[in-house]
Amino acid sequence: MLHKWLQLASTPSVKAARERYGSAAQYARLDGTLDRDGPVRNDRLGPAERAFIAERDGFYLASVSETGWPYVQYRGGPVGFLRVLDERTLGFADFRGNRQYVTTGNVAADDRVSLFLMDYAHQRRLKMFGHLQMIEAGAKPELVASLGVPGYEAAIERVALIRVEAFDWNCPQHITPRFTEEEVKRAIRPMHDEIARLRAENQRLAGLLGDGVGGAG
Repeated sequence: MLHKWLQLASTPSVKAARERYGSAAQYARLDGTLDRDGPVRNDRLGPAERAFIAERDGFYLASVSETGWPYVQYRGGPVGFLRVLDERTLGFADFRGNRQYVTTGNVAADDRVSLFLMDYAHQRRLKMFGHLQMIEAGAKPELVASLGVPGYEAAIERVALIRVEAFDWNCPQHITPRFTEEEVKRAIRPMHDEIARLRAENQRLAGLLGDGVGGAG
């Protein structure tokens, strides 16, 4: 069974590096080296990928310039701003930023991109290859409406559609756990609830003691 992401990533120089460092046989069983005509997997987003993407509030997006220089930027927004439109398509609203337009310019010449989606708290990451198309907001207002984020006050300059070619889940090694403010709040909420309960109980007991002391007088 061909692993589509590995098949695309396994260039001759990559395979040479695996030969040199001893992992060639391990990946040859997966990347198409041994069975180029076998069934394909990791080319269509399934339930696990859809759920993971829906929980993200940002991702890293890489493109390549006409001069061959790679460029990586961070795209952020409210949780779920990156949408799964179907098993092969992602979409998101391109909010106004610093107006350098490096990614926008790069994909106009070469639409191939790579995405890294991180879940630092649970040490998970999902990476993808795809083709990115930027569409001016005025050209498809219905698409802007469907990809907009209610209540998020940021100007939408364009919408982005990504045709997913392949994806891969990385192992959790060396991912340092980090937590967002909301994740920390969720984690400590039970503690705050328990403190509130204990305070209320203390106040109740103090009131009972106070009544008892007053009655004895």
